[in-house]
Amino acid sequence: MTGTIRLGQFLKLAGLVEHGADAKDVVASGEVVVNGRAETRRGRQLAGGDVVAFAGARARVTMPEV
Repeated sequence: MTGTIRLGQFLKLAGLVEHGADAKDVVASGEVVVNGRAETRRGRQLAGGDVVAFAGARARVTMPEV
């Protein structure tokens, strides 16, 4: 798939978690919300415009123009 990023990778790149292992734990516990719904799949593919929330912080997925 092009123009997507996995949830676990995005959490780290967006600075919502410090380490990949942290992403695994918070996603598995149901603490991460994608587009208003709890998400427990760390490998969930995100696309531009998706909104991820965790621990009071929110980040919108933006993908570079090709």
